[in-house]
Amino acid sequence: MNGRRCDLVLSDVTLPQGRVADLSIRDGLVCHVGSPLPADRTLPCGDFRVLPAAVDMHVHMRGGAQGHKEDWESGSMSALAGGVTVVVDQPNTIPPITSKEIFRSRIAEAQRASWTGFAVNGGVDKKNDLLGLWQEGAMAFGEIFAAPSSYADALPLNLLPHILHRIGELGALATLHAEEVKPGVPSDLEGHDRLRDLSGESRTVEDIAKEVGHLCRLHFCHLSTASAVAAAGNASVEVAPHHLFLSIEKGDGDNAFLKVNPPLRHEQVRKELWEAWNRIDVIASDHAPHTKSEKEKDFSEAPSGIPGVETMLPLLMAAFRERRIPLMSIIKKTSWTPSDLLGIPRAGFRPGMRADFALYGSEPTLITAEDLHSRAGWTPYEGMPGLFPERVIRDGALVYDGGEFFSRPPRWYAGRGYQVRDLI
Repeated sequence: MNGRRCDLVLSDVTLPQGRVADLSIRDGLVCHVGSPLPADRTLPCGDFRVLPAAVDMHVHMRGGAQGHKEDWESGSMSALAGGVTVVVDQPNTIPPITSKEIFRSRIAEAQRASWTGFAVNGGVDKKNDLLGLWQEGAMAFGEIFAAPSSYADALPLNLLPHILHRIGELGALATLHAEEVKPGVPSDLEGHDRLRDLSGESRTVEDIAKEVGHLCRLHFCHLSTASAVAAAGNASVEVAPHHLFLSIEKGDGDNAFLKVNPPLRHEQVRKELWEAWNRIDVIASDHAPHTKSEKEKDFSEAPSGIPGVETMLPLLMAAFRERRIPLMSIIKKTSWTPSDLLGIPRAGFRPGMRADFALYGSEPTLITAEDLHSRAGWTPYEGMPGLFPERVIRDGALVYDGGEFFSRPPRWYAGRGYQVRDLI
């Protein structure tokens, strides 16, 4: 295998254990680690920190009727520029992805326009064809809403055991949006926090984990408090950057640009969430873009959601530079663990691993919406430090370099059910 010429060599890469080596890449995979093999191109990496690129397992790429907010082209370019080479799209689209026909259409839309690798989850409602979606290639099911959110109604909790049992029979992963919503209409961040309070989130997570967590592989999305993280039992736990880096105190009280579900919490709760870092399995962006004009509406009418796929890794890398978190934990929570949960081959530094990498310099910059690529055109992290990648490698090819994008056909990562179907 190593006698053939390679496509690319990344030279002078500092591996996680401290060794410096050259990575030889062929056909989208690392084929040799050590002295370089003959290659068509060599990229020097001695001045960069090289990380396996991220798998963001929670994005809303919009498109279709919501194309004014975001679409596959703008959203995936935003992902690449942030060091993300695989995104997992959520099914609460318009229309929601609850049939084989809609699923096929969504895959075709991504194949035409995405700059990243991608997967698509199957939607869950009272009577949709879970088996059909699984066989079509759904990566996972959900997020299943235990409370209503923008463009998604809550699934009645009395149906949850039946749904999760069916998902468990398929061997699929179920992803849950767990909250309680009290009656009322919030007029500011404080009110939003009260109506979707932290005790309700923790209680819902605990009830689901204890009562139905044995029925299938369970993953809790975007938990916002340390108590909810602790309540998840054996399920995998995901946290979004906005709950780690933003709080009620960091914004104006009625600023709907910070309106998101679950809500931003108070500063003390945010700090406590950081203390649960070691229990958090996955950091995912919950990239949910809306336009400025939509977010400028009265707080009670503005949709919930924050764009974040491009800033997720830069925020974490800046935190690493400040010695707040270990680099290895960023790799695990943004790349390796999401890959393992979803059944996507890991990106990394050993032969046979996916050759998806992000190359980071040493100095953070200040995040500004003008430099980002989401169609939303704004960011809640304006002025905060972010360490952005200088270059990104996907499937063994340079696809992003200093702000310039290089086209490469996207790779669809189908779920395990699609593979099973093909073998029948």
